[in-house]
Amino acid sequence: MTTHAFTGEQQDFVEAVRDFCRRECGTREQRDALTDGGEEQHNAELYAKLAAVGYVGVSVPEEYGGSGGGLIDQVLAFEELWRGLAPVHGMGPSHTVAGVYKRFGTEAQKAAALGAICEGKVYAISISEPEAGSDAAAITCQAERVEGGYRITGQKTWCSDAQHATALLLVARTSREERRHDGLTMFEVPADAPGVVVRPIPTLGGSEVNDVFFDDVFVPDEAVVGTVGKAWRQLMACLNGERIVCAAQQLGLARRTLDDLVAYVKERRQFGAPVGSFQAVGHRIADLAIEVEATRTLAHDVTRRVAEGIGTEEERVRATSMAKVKSTETAKRVALEGVQLMGGYGYSMEFEMQRHLRLSIAPTIYAGTNEIQRDIIAGTLGLRNR
Repeated sequence: MTTHAFTGEQQDFVEAVRDFCRRECGTREQRDALTDGGEEQHNAELYAKLAAVGYVGVSVPEEYGGSGGGLIDQVLAFEELWRGLAPVHGMGPSHTVAGVYKRFGTEAQKAAALGAICEGKVYAISISEPEAGSDAAAITCQAERVEGGYRITGQKTWCSDAQHATALLLVARTSREERRHDGLTMFEVPADAPGVVVRPIPTLGGSEVNDVFFDDVFVPDEAVVGTVGKAWRQLMACLNGERIVCAAQQLGLARRTLDDLVAYVKERRQFGAPVGSFQAVGHRIADLAIEVEATRTLAHDVTRRVAEGIGTEEERVRATSMAKVKSTETAKRVALEGVQLMGGYGYSMEFEMQRHLRLSIAPTIYAGTNEIQRDIIAGTLGLRNR
């Protein structure tokens, strides 16, 4: 099956990324070696190789060290890397951060941050707090104005890949305003700055997210990214890209999970025949194949519409939320069915289906929970009064 409605050059790019994954992490033995037996989601050495061939900076302008591609190229890269189970999880938050810098950074900030990202440095974005998850207006991490800059104090949580990061794009409160989302500001904070402490949070997915503590951390005025007090509006302007990336990643995982399941039921024999030949199994897998293909069509179409500016902004917001929900829930459904249809082997650590399931759970929560995405969709349909 070919990639939908993309150019020959983009098709060649997909094949190149696919070949990279086959070569570098194509076997279970390779993946276990790169991920400490499946516990790590990011391998710095592999990520450096990915950067060296230009795939990390695929959508970054050439003047900042990137390949000069667009959103479609970026999405195709993520889809294929996640389908290939490449442990490069830090690429996701790095591209979210890159999107913010491309739109709101100064020339000096773009040159430094985008150049570093293209070279394979991880940048993390730190928004959530213990009492401020979906309600980002409740952020209390404080950035106090002092001579020459700001002093930051507070705690962040669920910060993806902070343990691998060179810098954190931090959202902190600089003032209290009548509008709850005003008074928030973005700062670039070096991950090794005095007073920054990163503490991993054990999860089903292994090493992925962290608590981050800021104890009187000083950053200069030049660390402000964008406009003081307007971080929320800046984030809203960049979230379409984050949702599409999340959709692409989980579409890739869903495709890989289905590939692995089909391969298993063709080989596994019971009652003298491959279990995939039994109607009860074949029909369930057929339904999964329909869902994956529908998800792929939606995700690719939404990517094209956003990349080409088709429709109104509200329509594009609705579409990216739909793609995020559909892709993440399809990935989880395929993995759950995979565990069931593989029987005890689906539950066993011997096979990777259990890991596919574990990797499919968190994406329904991060990048805006699927409940919040549904709220956004309902709002764009005129069904929300608040």
